[in-house]
Amino acid sequence: MKPETLQKQLNQRTTRGIMVTTISLTGNILLAALKFWIALQVSSVAILADAWHTLSDSLTSIVVLVGIKMAAKQPDKEHPFGHGRMEVISSLIIAIILSLVAFNFIIESFSRLIQQQSVRYSQTVLIIFVVSLFIKELMAQISIRNGKKIESDSLIADGWHHRSDALTNLMIIVGIFVNPYFWWIDGIMGIIISIIIARIAFNILKDTTSTLIGEKPEESFLKRLDDIVNKNTSYNVRLHHIHLHRYGNHRELTFHIVLPGNMKLEQAHQIATKLEEIINSELSVETTVHIDTEEDVQDNR
Repeated sequence: MKPETLQKQLNQRTTRGIMVTTISLTGNILLAALKFWIALQVSSVAILADAWHTLSDSLTSIVVLVGIKMAAKQPDKEHPFGHGRMEVISSLIIAIILSLVAFNFIIESFSRLIQQQSVRYSQTVLIIFVVSLFIKELMAQISIRNGKKIESDSLIADGWHHRSDALTNLMIIVGIFVNPYFWWIDGIMGIIISIIIARIAFNILKDTTSTLIGEKPEESFLKRLDDIVNKNTSYNVRLHHIHLHRYGNHRELTFHIVLPGNMKLEQAHQIATKLEEIINSELSVETTVHIDTEEDVQDNR
């Protein structure tokens, strides 16, 4: 794929990511302010936890925005593979923020239960949280779908953050209806919401650390790679030593092929170059092919 084509795709990816994140940031700030006001009016730990959860959505949206912009920077001397992993680091920061939010509010919820504090909800609270539920789920779908389209881990993580907020909104709505019968429902909801937030933080943390450590290519990718190679060579090249490295949207692929030992160097080079160009074009991955001879493979057995 030509450099100008890659740059155009990167620019489109960055523009889409910034647009989605800006929408999320604006919506979260408005919702967080509204929830904080409600929490202070009714003195609810569950709503206060949810307000902080929504505010953390705003903070993570800022983190995602910065990550997307930094990931769009061109490769330089110090970072020859680009800055794509800044988005992975952004996801890591999101997970840490969520973990802190969960920890603080699970403590506050237990404190509320120990003190046997109850809370009264109004009809206005119910209406606001129903509206918030739909808005947050809409934000989640927009972020996750666009994150998958542009292969942005941080945007997908932000989408799940929105969805966790939608789930907590749903729990509060349920709690409003049962609150008149159980004084402890607010504290219990606070604990459950905190656990949901912690669970999502753990999943994001697991995915981001796995990406940073390095993962083996997916089976679907390996099959497609094998099909492309076999389709474009007349030899049984026997792919091996396949390594795929991800740097955000930029990927580097290296693998070995086997060619006859008596083949001319120029012909072997032409085969490797052809494969690199085709794989780069069809899979959008920067490819390097290493050539082994049949004798090399036999000696290594």
